[in-house]
Amino acid sequence: MILMSDREDFLAWFTTTWLDGEVALHDGDASPRFGTWSEHEPVTLFGAWFTATDAVSAREVFTKLAHTFSHAASNEIELIAADVSGDMAYTVQREITTADIDGERRTYSLRVTQVYRREEDGWKVVHRHGDEEPDGPR
Repeated sequence: MILMSDREDFLAWFTTTWLDGEVALHDGDASPRFGTWSEHEPVTLFGAWFTATDAVSAREVFTKLAHTFSHAASNEIELIAADVSGDMAYTVQREITTADIDGERRTYSLRVTQVYRREEDGWKVVHRHGDEEPDGPR
């Protein structure tokens, strides 16, 4: 029997459950993203467009975003760095997305750093900082 390392286990979650939540959000459904974010403080979001400093506010931001997004065409994740240490993990990634935003087709690229905490029901995002690439998609 082959056992996965903590890092491999985390990355398997990141490339499936977490990514599925991102795709759903960009298709207008925030509920899968709710499942990837912690409900236990502290939770912070320094998003490209909105900021939240607690779990409730973060959910409100996700609901607002879901109402602006639709027709996700692509969500490409370029993972730059990731690691796990005990019950904490982080990722640094570039997110290149094509979706309709308020009815207008748009492709944009975000530089994102996220921090995760292992909770009773698995990995959860506890902090996200994202900003738009100054030169757009690469």
